Amino acid sequence: MTARTRSEVAIVIPMFDEEAALPGVIANIAALDPAPAEVIAVDGGSSDRSVEIARAAGFHVVEHGQKGRAVQINRGVEETSAPLICILHADTQLPTDALAIIEHTLAKSGRVLGGFTPLLTGTKTRWGTSFHNWAKTYYGPILLRPHLFVRGLRLLFGDHAMFFRRADFMRIGGCDPDMNIMEDVDLCLRLCRIGSVKLIPRIVRTSDRRIAEWGPLKANWIYMKCGMSWAFGRKKGLDRWYPDVR
Repeated sequence: MTARTRSEVAIVIPMFDEEAALPGVIANIAALDPAPAEVIAVDGGSSDRSVEIARAAGFHVVEHGQKGRAVQINRGVEETSAPLICILHADTQLPTDALAIIEHTLAKSGRVLGGFTPLLTGTKTRWGTSFHNWAKTYYGPILLRPHLFVRGLRLLFGDHAMFFRRADFMRIGGCDPDMNIMEDVDLCLRLCRIGSVKLIPRIVRTSDRRIAEWGPLKANWIYMKCGMSWAFGRKKGLDRWYPDVR
């Protein structure tokens, strides 16, 4: 069997009690061609077998201990020297050529951030919410930051499997460590100050577990409430509306 080539992309997975989701993401990463430069799983203090499972898969596991996507992402980026980074949620699966797409996208001068198009699926395919997530990538900045939309701002979220250059991430100081959620759109806003954001028209499949737990109306209301609170300057305390669903 021919060995896979290795990319310049490190995958960082912020995880917390992801025992059920990890086998799927492990199989998905094993199928990527080219392969990642490395996979770093940053654990926020899981009480299940997440650390054991990730370590058995050959991931570089960092037992950070502090839960929060922003601080876990920051730690993961610090742990690698790879020039390109993809932030992958444990319940999201990439197309097999994702890392080649990342390298091609970030080869363009002035492009600082990209993400794929998420399709929420699992118990069922959530076409309506998936379409709304695609639409708000564009209408969000048009309504709330129109001057930055013209400069290339698009709003991406963690389910988009966001990717960027490590150097650009470090240049803007990484994710805001005080943010437990909405750190992703906040990162879009700050990275846009030095370049443009690109939504890639390729599907990543991500779990619909929140919608299955809350129902579509409640889930979209929570997403909107958190998003509007962030848009009007609130950064702390939003996670009280956004509990963990596993």
